[in-house]
Amino acid sequence: MYKRILVATDGSLLSRKAVKDAIALGVSLGADLVALNIVPRYPMSYFEGGATISPQDVGRIEKEWADKGQAIADAVQKSAEAAGVKAKAVIAKSDLVATAILAAAKKNKCDLIVMASHGRKGLSRILLGSETQQVLTHSSIPVLVLR
Repeated sequence: MYKRILVATDGSLLSRKAVKDAIALGVSLGADLVALNIVPRYPMSYFEGGATISPQDVGRIEKEWADKGQAIADAVQKSAEAAGVKAKAVIAKSDLVATAILAAAKKNKCDLIVMASHGRKGLSRILLGSETQQVLTHSSIPVLVLR
């Protein structure tokens, strides 16, 4: 059925549950797993009076975020391999989370995306948006959303 599953994780409790289910699915289907963490870029303020930060500091901060993201993806890979699932840890640097998830799924030739829904409702969903909704809307492959 599915040969390569992409699981998106940010390390939160809800996404760890999705990882656990993705690994179990990988075990039952004999599928490989791609563990993905999206690392944001440092926000640059172009407004007058905005705090400035040196390019070296921006680079250092982004490296720290990338290292943390890689550690999250590596932990998923280790858990998957302990369960007998071949896994690959991947990070993507982007502020467009849904776009990065879809691009990683395509690049890694995944045939299923597994991700958690943070379950925002009402005004917070309108204001914050839903990356899960964006992935569901634009994905050409199946998406399994876990809560």
